[in-house]
Amino acid sequence: MKNLLPTLLILPLVFLGGCKKDDPIPNHTPKVIELTTKSAEVISNSNDFGIELFTKTAAEENKNLMLSPLSASTALTMLLNGCAGETYTQLKSTLKYPEDMSIVEVNEAYNSLVGQLLQADPKVKLALANAIFYRNGFSVKPSFLSTMDNDFDALIQGLDFGSPSALTTINKWASDNTFGKIPKVLDGISSNAVMFLMNALYFKGDWSYQFDKSLTNNRPFYFDNGTTANVPTMQGDVGARVVYGNSYKAIELPYGRTNFTMVLIVPNETLQDFNTDFSGGAWQSITSSLDSYPEFGTAEVYMPKFKFSYEKILNDQLKSMGMNDAFDELLADLSGIADASIFVSFVKQNTFVDVNEEGTEAAAVTTIGVELTSTPGPVIFRVDKPFVFAIRERTTNTLMFIGQVADPR
Repeated sequence: MKNLLPTLLILPLVFLGGCKKDDPIPNHTPKVIELTTKSAEVISNSNDFGIELFTKTAAEENKNLMLSPLSASTALTMLLNGCAGETYTQLKSTLKYPEDMSIVEVNEAYNSLVGQLLQADPKVKLALANAIFYRNGFSVKPSFLSTMDNDFDALIQGLDFGSPSALTTINKWASDNTFGKIPKVLDGISSNAVMFLMNALYFKGDWSYQFDKSLTNNRPFYFDNGTTANVPTMQGDVGARVVYGNSYKAIELPYGRTNFTMVLIVPNETLQDFNTDFSGGAWQSITSSLDSYPEFGTAEVYMPKFKFSYEKILNDQLKSMGMNDAFDELLADLSGIADASIFVSFVKQNTFVDVNEEGTEAAAVTTIGVELTSTPGPVIFRVDKPFVFAIRERTTNTLMFIGQVADPR
C-alpha cells in the first residue's frame, strides 16, 4: 500500500512566529536530556516495541484505545530481571533490547532516562512508580528484591492475598499513583497468585499554546465507515509543527517548555489501512521530519476533545511478539524471582486520557500477574445430557455397536 516515509510538504504560513513581538516570551526551549549511546539505543528499540504492541492491539480493536509503551516496557523489564534461559531470551527479544546488552546495562539505561524525564519540565506533572506485591509466605529471592529496590525504586510489600484488604491495597496503590484516574486494576486475586509486578505512569501538561474555550464548537467528524457526526471540536491559532507524508498528515503540539508534545497522525485512508504498515521505522521517520524544524510556528488547528478509559489483557499480543515461554506453566523460567515453579498468568494495562483546551491528562498502570504452576487434579467428566455410545475392537477399530441415549430412565 502506501509509503509511510513522509513527503516533506509544509504549508508556507505554518512556520511563522508563534508569539507576537509584544507578548511576554515563555520558556519554550526544551531541556536537553543527556543520553549514553546505550540509553539512546534502548529508547529507539523500546519505541519499536511500543509501536508493534500498539498495531497488534489496534488490529483487533475497532474502538478508542490507548497503551503506554513506557509503562509496559518498564514492568516487563522488571520481570526480565527475574527470567532465565529461553524465557529471558524471548522476553528480551520481545522488548527489542540489543542482544549484546546485559540486563545491568538495560537497568542503567532505564534509570538514566527516567531520572531525567521526571526533571525535564517543571510545568509538566510527570510521575512514575513501581511496585512488587507478593503473597505472605512466598519465598522471593533477596537478589531480585534488591534489584527492584535499587534499580527500580519499587515499593516492595508482602500481603495476605487471601484477605480482601490485599485487593484494596493493590487497587489503592494504582489509584494513588495515577491521582485517582485509574481507581481499579484488579477485580480479584487468584488462589494461585503469588506476585504482582506493577508500574504506574501519570502525565499532566498544559499546552504551550492553549486553545480558546469560546471557540470550541460542534463540527463534523467523518468515520471510516462513511458516516458523520458532529463532535465538540477545539479551534485555535496555536504553536505547531506539521508534515505531510504519502499516506498521512501529522501535527505536533507542545506542552510546557516543549520537552513533551502530542503528535497526531491523520491517515489519508482508514486507520486499519494505515496501521497495517505503521512501524517503529515509520514513527522514526515522522518524528525526524518534525524535528527538522527547530521552532514551533503558528497553525490554525481544529481537533476534537476526547476523554476515555481503556483496559486490555496483552497476553496474545506479547505472545505474537515472541514472549511465549513466560506464559507457559511448563516452560516458564522465572528462577530469578523464586525457586518455586511459577509463570506469568497475565500482563494487563489500564489507561486513561483526557484532552481538552487546556492540555492533556493521561495515566497508565501495567500489572503483571505471577502464579504458581497448578498441580493437575483428577479429570472430571460428567455425562449429564443425551449422548452417543459405541463398542469397538480397538486394535482394528472395528465398530461393533453404536447407539445413543436420549433418556437413561
